[in-house]
Amino acid sequence: MYRWALAGLLAATLATPAAAQVQRNFPATALRGTLLIGEPPEIALNGKPARLAPGARIRGQDNMVQMSGALSGAKLLVHYTVDTYGLVKDVWILRPEEAAVRPWPATPEQAGTWTFDPTAQTWTKP
Repeated sequence: MYRWALAGLLAATLATPAAAQVQRNFPATALRGTLLIGEPPEIALNGKPARLAPGARIRGQDNMVQMSGALSGAKLLVHYTVDTYGLVKDVWILRPEEAAVRPWPATPEQAGTWTFDPTAQTWTKP
């Protein structure tokens, strides 16, 4: 009898973390944009041609790393960072509740003049 109770408790414990979604923390350098993945590493970012950096990471809504080739042709609302060469380095495909957080900067100029609260993951315009 104790084995069945222990097995049930173990199953419930293992299932709980998968059901909960943890808040993702984006860096202050993350910008919001629309990403269209072409033939990797070629992409379109906000309608303009761009490239993925070597070793770029694309994280899905479940925060798992996605392969760029598997997302070819997909148009996605994302947060992204750019490296010193102007290549797209990190990409996070936004969940609906993350996309609802407004405002979020779309340009480096906006990010430079707005104030970021890393704890609340919100931006404030001046």
